[in-house]
Amino acid sequence: MKDYGLVSIITPSYNSSKFIGETIESIQAQTYKHWELLIADDCSTDETRSIVEKYAVNDSRIRLFVLEQNSGAGVARNKAIENASGRYIAFCDSDDLWLPGKLEKQLDFMNGMGCALSHTSYLTCDESSNITGIIVCRKKETLKTMLSDDKMGFLTVMYDVSKIGCKPFMPDLRKRQDWAYKLIILNICDVAYGMKEPLSIYRHTSGSLSNNKLGLVKYNIAVYTDVLKWNKIRAYMYFMFFFVPKYIIKKRLQHYVNG
Repeated sequence: MKDYGLVSIITPSYNSSKFIGETIESIQAQTYKHWELLIADDCSTDETRSIVEKYAVNDSRIRLFVLEQNSGAGVARNKAIENASGRYIAFCDSDDLWLPGKLEKQLDFMNGMGCALSHTSYLTCDESSNITGIIVCRKKETLKTMLSDDKMGFLTVMYDVSKIGCKPFMPDLRKRQDWAYKLIILNICDVAYGMKEPLSIYRHTSGSLSNNKLGLVKYNIAVYTDVLKWNKIRAYMYFMFFFVPKYIIKKRLQHYVNG
């Protein structure tokens, strides 16, 4: 197996004791072994930190960072990114899972394509880890395609720091910062290439922020105004006439597919 360099895996955690052990074990099961797992805990009040510490004692590739105050997933991810030393940056939230060949296959794909940014299709599961569906990615994503419809599962995203030319940090947004982060990177490298094979599993949980996208209107607008520097009129017009229609169509299609 070719060694493409160190992969830094960014994982924010908050009261993740129910799932984080399974998440860590899915990363430890990777066929590609040259990685580091940086877990930034956002002041959990459950057993999350002690669980991570037990894994870290037996695996030096796992590092735990604890935020001084609860600040949100974006700040937690930035803490991990700040301490990352890998050529590649990848993301896996504390309740999601990677299939064993995820890193090996995605790195082969990226180096075969010569691309800086990639993503893949992914499976979905419920809180009991039962597979519930699949999200198939498109072959290419650009800043234009991502402005109105986020088609890149964040748990599948990986970028090459050496090709990007920098290690971007997440914007100061409490929510929707993962979408904004993808837009920031696309503004640098122009295109993300999609790998059709599903290599990760996204877990739907009852407390997931992504379950109600329309409930995050102000954060969607903030991405346009604070990150992309659009004026408010342009931001609201784009949201109403491009983002919302695509969201409604997508939900109707999902309802049709699911019966």
